[in-house]
Amino acid sequence: MSRLEASIYLGLIHYPIYNKRGAKITTTITNMDLHDIARAGKTYSIEKYYVVNPLKSQQSLVRRMKKYWESDYGAEYNSNRQEAFSILDIAASMENVIEDIFRETGSPPILVATDANPFANSVSYSQMREIIFAADRPILIIFGTGWGLTEKTLQECDYILEPVYGRGNFNHLSVRSAVSIILDRLLAEEWWV
Repeated sequence: MSRLEASIYLGLIHYPIYNKRGAKITTTITNMDLHDIARAGKTYSIEKYYVVNPLKSQQSLVRRMKKYWESDYGAEYNSNRQEAFSILDIAASMENVIEDIFRETGSPPILVATDANPFANSVSYSQMREIIFAADRPILIIFGTGWGLTEKTLQECDYILEPVYGRGNFNHLSVRSAVSIILDRLLAEEWWV
């Protein structure tokens, strides 16, 4: 496989998201998602990890945590965390993320959704690896919180990845676990050849 040239971005979407009753909601940002996804993103050379939440109070929370790990005592205490948090950014909407990537790269990103459910047009990990490694535009991989991305969000994406399947029937990973698995499947060196 050729060398990866495309810039890869992550989006963790907190709105619009479904709750377990199918209503559209805004989910709360969790500390563990910020830390663990930033660390996984930095490990796989992600350009930027966007936390998407329209609530000012939630945005403020992310900014405070980012500041702590980048410039306060946290940076002194744990320089690895400081480095991981360097890719973290906050956005009010997906539109803001797309505009930011366009401003940064000069191209609109290819939008790749993830979901725990299969769809008729889902693409496999091997197909998506080929798409990513052939891409001449940035790639934005989005992950939902709560009970998943809305139908409208999924329809706006260029691709929907197949679910992460384990060995059994249980399929309820935390989003940070799913991010790590998916990044490895899409971006890791080919260890299986």
